[in-house]
Amino acid sequence: MNITRSLTELPSNMEDVQQKHKETLRAQTETLSVNTILMNEKVKDFLLLDRYAELTIISTVRDRTLVEHELLARGRDHEEWQEKHLRGKLEKIRTDQLFHSSFSRSKSGSGSSASVAGVAGIGKTTMVQKIVHDWATGKIYPHFQFVFSFKFRDLNMIKHRITLKELILEQYPYFGNILGEIWKNPEGLLFIFDGLDEFKGRIDFADSRRDTEPKHQCPDPEWWCEVSDIVYSLIQHKLLPGCSVLVTTRPTALHLLEKAEISVSAEILGFVGEERKEYFTRYFEDQTVAAAVFKHVKENEILYTMSYNPSYCWILVLTLGPFFTQTHRDPQRVPKTITQLYCYFIYNILKNHGREIESLREVLLRVGQMAFTGVAEKNIVFTDEDLIEYNLQPSQFLSGFLMELLEREDSARSVVYTFPHLTIQEFVAALAQFMTVDRGDIKTLLFEAHGNSDGRFEVFLRFIAGLSSPRTAWILEEFLGKFPHQTICRVIDWVKEEVKRWAGDAGSEDAQRRLLNTLHYLFESQNPLLAQQTMGPVETLSFSGLGLTPIDCAVLSHAIRLCDTIKDLDLSMCRIQCEGLQRLGPVLHKCQKLRLGHNDLGDSGVKLVSAALRNPDCKIQKLELYSVGLTDSGVEDLASALNTNPSLMDLELRQNSLTDRSVPALRRLILNLPSLKWIRMGENKFSDDGLKQLRSLRVNRPEVNVDV
Repeated sequence: MNITRSLTELPSNMEDVQQKHKETLRAQTETLSVNTILMNEKVKDFLLLDRYAELTIISTVRDRTLVEHELLARGRDHEEWQEKHLRGKLEKIRTDQLFHSSFSRSKSGSGSSASVAGVAGIGKTTMVQKIVHDWATGKIYPHFQFVFSFKFRDLNMIKHRITLKELILEQYPYFGNILGEIWKNPEGLLFIFDGLDEFKGRIDFADSRRDTEPKHQCPDPEWWCEVSDIVYSLIQHKLLPGCSVLVTTRPTALHLLEKAEISVSAEILGFVGEERKEYFTRYFEDQTVAAAVFKHVKENEILYTMSYNPSYCWILVLTLGPFFTQTHRDPQRVPKTITQLYCYFIYNILKNHGREIESLREVLLRVGQMAFTGVAEKNIVFTDEDLIEYNLQPSQFLSGFLMELLEREDSARSVVYTFPHLTIQEFVAALAQFMTVDRGDIKTLLFEAHGNSDGRFEVFLRFIAGLSSPRTAWILEEFLGKFPHQTICRVIDWVKEEVKRWAGDAGSEDAQRRLLNTLHYLFESQNPLLAQQTMGPVETLSFSGLGLTPIDCAVLSHAIRLCDTIKDLDLSMCRIQCEGLQRLGPVLHKCQKLRLGHNDLGDSGVKLVSAALRNPDCKIQKLELYSVGLTDSGVEDLASALNTNPSLMDLELRQNSLTDRSVPALRRLILNLPSLKWIRMGENKFSDDGLKQLRSLRVNRPEVNVDV
């Protein structure tokens, strides 16, 4: 939008209302309410500007068909997105640019609709709050004379036909009779609708009947119609053409907008790079504590990967904070896995809210059974009827687990409940299944859950595996008693059987994914003996073609570190970049065959491989580095590393960016590496003279196959 155009002068009576509106919005948005698990304190308020940490927003949206659990999927491509941004292939967009002409596909330059997608807890609603606050305080969008913000969750309460005028007056009654004047300049209006995925009304932008059937049309702001018709007509510029609209949603509802007139599509990636640190800095008043907590998070790959998401950061700071502020806490007990983290998170709830509850264990198990049903049915919202079904009553104790949300059915306000985050629901579900002794053979449940193809049970299963470790679950025994020994044994047997089953069958992507899942179970169990027993017969690990995240690489590194039997590691075409390779670096030297082809490693990634080659205990005999972005500079480091390597026999360097400048380094490598038998260098950028020089080395080392 051309924000430099001159603004329309407002009449004095509209200036008064605009000032009143800005004051109202400023008052509504200047504080940020944060849930807490402290005793007698459900919510804590902070100044928005003190707590708001900038998020990374990109001007394109990822694959909408992704069905993985968000904790697993969200860490998957962050480094790749960041790399694309640094290379200029991906545009980062600020909140004040959502209606800027450089990002907009709007033909008119005004009246654009924008969508911002993001997973649960990523900060969509807080972003909307910041946008409204910044407009009300004059920091952004001066060309908008009025901003109206609505939550789809609140719009669900309206069951009758209504006009846009009435919709505004219900929320902002001080507009009185001047709305008619406001409609005359729609270019000065911004409407915000937060949380499309929560909307119960039907909005189908591909349904052409909305444009032909009068009952679905909303031609002016005083036309009586359904709420969904008002939203549809604003986004499609059929109502108040020229106004601008912002819609936020989880990716699960993005398909609803595929046919909509969206000028700017963006996605919140969450915290990238140093943005993660800012959250911790803003949360803790004591910066020494903030630095210590963040240092611990960054040193533990699993926790660090979680910290892209503000809601996960909230769990991290609430749980880890006491370890760095209370002197009596054992530093050896600081959580390093997600199961350990959530054990302490739940422990704090039980400690602060559970003392007054009779039969605490039974109540928690009932909450967990309800949570498990929700996981199985992909349900995250619970009603009073659900609580009654599981013999639960709202209480201060339950409020530590469940947030209350207001809805309205048939003009009567009612309360529904949701866990603060899906992972909390999954952990409580796992806890209940683990502690319920009479539920039958838990192995049957676990095999069935792992066989589910849509990933809904994956984090639940990691929690189950983690709870089998006494070192992990001990903190909860104070309130829940001893964990059933029989269940622990059955879970361990299940992990053993799954590793044995999938380690011998890596021929399909599904088998590779399930094997990777079992390695995550081994990691969460923190049971070195179990890992050694189950991985003992395994000599080959192949994940070729399967995308691996840094967290996957950390788990894989953990398994290889504990086992000395892995001889062949195939990670070709796994989309591994430097962050993932850093996690694997300490164990690469243990493998005899290392296949890393078709990964975007670059020279910095190859430098990590070179470090493994310099290890005096290096066993690498075959190294595949075809199509990894290797340049002349990287070859220098590789040749230097191989000067002292006694093991390498086969080196694959095809399809890289090597030129004649790398010939001297390759010459030293071929002549000085006594164990070398094969070196492949085809499909690089050598000149005819460079190729001639390399081929001539066959005379000096006839026993080496020099393939160029």
